[in-house]
Amino acid sequence: MGHKFADIMFTESVQEIQREKGSRDGYSQWEDSPDFNHRVDEKVALFLSERDSFYMASVNENDWPYVQHRGGPKGFVKILDTKTLGFADFKGNRQYVSAGNFVNNNRIALFFMDYPNKRRLKLLGRIEKVTREQPELLERLHLSSYDAEVEQGYLIRIEAFDWNCPQHITPRYDQEQVQAIMVQLREDMELTAQPRSSATRTLGTGSLPLVISGMRQLTPRVRSFELRHAHGEELPPVKAGSHLTLPVLLESGALEQRSYSICSDPADRDRYEIAVLREEAGRGGSKAVHALFTLGLGLNSEPPENQFELHEDERPALLLAAGIGITPILAMAHELQAWCVPFEIHYAGRSLAEMAFAKNLKRLFGDAVTLYSKADGERLNLTKVLSTTATDSSVYTCGPNRFISGVQESADSLGIDPER
Repeated sequence: MGHKFADIMFTESVQEIQREKGSRDGYSQWEDSPDFNHRVDEKVALFLSERDSFYMASVNENDWPYVQHRGGPKGFVKILDTKTLGFADFKGNRQYVSAGNFVNNNRIALFFMDYPNKRRLKLLGRIEKVTREQPELLERLHLSSYDAEVEQGYLIRIEAFDWNCPQHITPRYDQEQVQAIMVQLREDMELTAQPRSSATRTLGTGSLPLVISGMRQLTPRVRSFELRHAHGEELPPVKAGSHLTLPVLLESGALEQRSYSICSDPADRDRYEIAVLREEAGRGGSKAVHALFTLGLGLNSEPPENQFELHEDERPALLLAAGIGITPILAMAHELQAWCVPFEIHYAGRSLAEMAFAKNLKRLFGDAVTLYSKADGERLNLTKVLSTTATDSSVYTCGPNRFISGVQESADSLGIDPER
C-alpha cells in the first residue's frame, strides 16, 4: 500500500508546487515508504487520550469550507478500534453548519493540537452520525464524569493521518499544566538553593557576561546549568552544535577555560543550557563545575562558537550519541524539528537512570528516538543503523572517543562517503 496521506492530499497541483519549491524529491521517497498512518497505534492513542479539543473542517454543497471547534474533558475522543474514532456531540451549538455539511459530504479533516509540546496531528476521515436510536453505541461515547447533555454522537472512519511540522506553534498552557510546572520549579529551587554570598562572585574576563539562573540534577553524575545574560539582554544567536567556553576555577586555584555544548533549543534567545558530566578521573574541570557553579554566579564567557554545524537543506539526518554526547545532539534535534527535516536519534548509555534527557527526548521527539540501555542488555548496533538509514542522510555523532571511532569504522565498512 502506498502512503495513504500522500495518496489523498498530494494531487497533481500539489506535486507541481512541491517541484517548484524543491521539496518534491523528499516527499516522493516518503510516498514510497510503508503506510503506517491509517491505523491508530500506541503513540496516536496516547496522544488522543490527552486532548481536550480539536478543530474540524467540512465542506458544504457550495464548496465552501467550514471549520468548527469541538471540546470536552480529556479523553472525550474515544478510540473504538484501530480505524475508528468517536465523540459525543454536546448540546450548545445551534447553527448546525457542520451537521448540515455532513449530509451531502461526509469527508472531514481534523487538527488535534498539543500546544505545550508543540505537536499537532492532522487526520482525514469520513464521518457518520450516531443517533438516540443507537443507544448502545451512543453510550460508548458518553462521559459520565462530564455534566453536559449529549445531543448525538459521531463516528470517524480514519482514512489517513500525519504528524505535522511543529514550526511556528506558540506554546500555551492550561491551569493544570501551569500548576505542574510551578511544582517542578519549587522542587528545583529547593534542590539548588545556595547561600547568598555565592551570588556575588564573577569568574573570567570574556566579553559575554552570563549568570547561572538555574540548575537541575539530570542524573547522579550529570548536572545542567541554565545561563542568562547578566544584564537581562537577549543572548547572541546560536545554531545547533555551538559551544560555550567558560571560566572554571580548579581546586588548585588556577582559572582555566572549558568548552561545553549548548544543549537547549537554539531558538531560545533568553537562555543557554549546558549539561556537565562529573568525571572523577578527568582533569578537574567537571569536578570544579559541580562543586563551584552555583545560582547567581557570574561567568564572563567567550562568545559562542560552532565547529559542529548542521546541514541546511532537506536531506534527513541520523543523530548518534553516547553518554554526555547527547548534549549537542539534543540541540540538533530541536533545530531539525523546527525545519521539518526528518531525523532519527539513537542514544546509548550505561542505564536509563544515567542517560541525561532520556525521558525528555521521548516526550519531545517520540518515535524518532531509540534508547539503548546497557544495564537492560540493549546494544546499539552501529553497522545495522548505518546500513538502514537513507542513502542521502547526513550522519552526526558525539560521545566518547571509542564510540566515535566505532561509528567511523562501521561507516567505512559500509562504504559510506566520509563527506556524509
